[in-house]
Order: sequence, then C-alpha cells, then structure tokens
Amino acid sequence: QVQLVESGGGLVQAGGPLRLSCAASGRTLSNYDMGWFRQAPGKEREFVAAMSRSGLSTYFADFVKGRFTIFRDNAKNTVFLQIVTLATEDTAVYYCAAGLSPTITSMRLRTSYAYWGQGTQVTVSS
Repeated sequence: QVQLVESGGGLVQAGGPLRLSCAASGRTLSNYDMGWFRQAPGKEREFVAAMSRSGLSTYFADFVKGRFTIFRDNAKNTVFLQIVTLATEDTAVYYCAAGLSPTITSMRLRTSYAYWGQGTQVTVSS
C-alpha cells in the first residue's frame, strides 16, 4: 500500500512559478510510475505529467507546452511537479498518483494508477 500526500498548492499570481510535492510512505516511489493529474471545477480529471519508474521517461499533456517539469527525489521518496509559468487556466485541484503502467503512453490514463493522493488546490489569479 502506498500513501501519497500532496502539498505546495495555494493562491498564486499568473506568470509566477509553483512547485507541488507528493510525498510517499509505505512503499518506495522508484518502484512505481508516477503521474500528476488535475481537476478544475465542473471538468473531468485530466492528465498533466508522468514519470516512469525507471526515471528515464517523462510524458506531458499537450497543454503543458514546456511550462511543467516532473522530477523525483529518491532520498525523500517524493515526486515534484514544477510549474515554471502559471496561467489562470491552471486553476484546479492537483493530484499525484502511483501505479504500474504497461506502456509509456498509457501513463496518461487514470486507470494506470492504483494509488492517489487527496489533492492540493492551486488557484491562479490574474
């Protein structure tokens, strides 16, 4: 069993950076593919970014457009989502997830993840 706890969200201005953290307990994160998803009010939860368990592959949603990066600190058993430039449309609850995906491209699917955090709210003001 993997327990995931996100942090780092809040009210931020458009154009600024933000780093979200996802700390794990119970299992070692490097044994899992890790994903970030987000859900805006009234919308479906959507894929944002993922990193393979090897750490060698990353995968991003098209809307990211180079603004986000995903990386892992094995010593802290934590995965991060770094947002370089926030936009108002990035307002959402951000969730991290852990799982074992059969392919790189399937890391974008919610069904590839067995464990989810409770989410952290990101609100971007203009």
